[in-house]
Amino acid sequence: MKKNIAIVAGGDQSEVVVSLKSAAGLSSFIPSEKYNIYVVVIQASSWKVQLNDDVEIPIDKNDFSFVLNGEKITFDCAYITIHGIPGEDGRLQGYFEMIGMPYTCCDVLAAALTYNKFTCNHYLKGFGVNVAESIMLRKGQTIESKEAVNQLGLPIFVKPNVGGSSFGVTKVKSEEEIQKAVEKAFAEGDQVILESYMKGTEITCGMYKTKEKTVVFPITEVVSENEFFDFDAKYKGQVSEITPARLSEDLTNRVKQQTDKIYELIGARGIIRVDYIITEGEKINLLEVNTTPGMTPTSFIPQQIAAAGLKIQDVMTDVIENAIEMSQQ
Repeated sequence: MKKNIAIVAGGDQSEVVVSLKSAAGLSSFIPSEKYNIYVVVIQASSWKVQLNDDVEIPIDKNDFSFVLNGEKITFDCAYITIHGIPGEDGRLQGYFEMIGMPYTCCDVLAAALTYNKFTCNHYLKGFGVNVAESIMLRKGQTIESKEAVNQLGLPIFVKPNVGGSSFGVTKVKSEEEIQKAVEKAFAEGDQVILESYMKGTEITCGMYKTKEKTVVFPITEVVSENEFFDFDAKYKGQVSEITPARLSEDLTNRVKQQTDKIYELIGARGIIRVDYIITEGEKINLLEVNTTPGMTPTSFIPQQIAAAGLKIQDVMTDVIENAIEMSQQ
């Protein structure tokens, strides 16, 4: 008998469009001969199964079930692909923990930690991970532009402390641009980071673990046509993505080891992706950790899985079955 899998998409932030694209990708990646696949879209108080463009059925939040043709359908596992609130910050994970629903990604603590970039980076810094110098502002707090430049130099990246897909991010090249950039970032959330610029090669490395194995994917090198790897570069093809990255064998091994180390330090589950920038002297610097990475057909993880010579259907099966098995212990 096939298991029922919920691909949970949507969310309450700007990244909802990316989440829905990831859901479509996952629908094609998860093997339909093994699983019954349903897309559940969560937006604010609206939780619905989307059977097709015209048919939506409400989810019963008491047990995350729905009724189809008079039959109650429950799920064996949830694959969370919400980029942002409530699927990337730990809230949805907490709900699934409470109702006993297996899910494929990081638990409450790891999700909450990694969703807050400033907190995560400084936590990992304590374990010897290199990160950029940064300043964090909460809603209502301000910083003089001159003080920011004195602390961080120029250019400065100004971005929301939570969220992703480069929404609200500005590369500031002059003191006069800082306040406008901060205002733009605050439009995406209640916390903003000002971060020192690091010149180098941007890369990203994905991986996953099960009880039986650790799989670190080939590294992708990111060469943006724009000032930085912004939304247009990510989703409008204004970038070259080279997998495997043009790195030395030694550096490649060190990046993979670092990714595995970070996986363990945050207590990750399922597939994660860690973004880095390699600066002079082959120094590995952490940019951020993504615990619900994009899963569109052109996203990094599917590219890396293909470059590893793996079948994405097998990877999805590994992740789903491991999540179900772990929940039964």
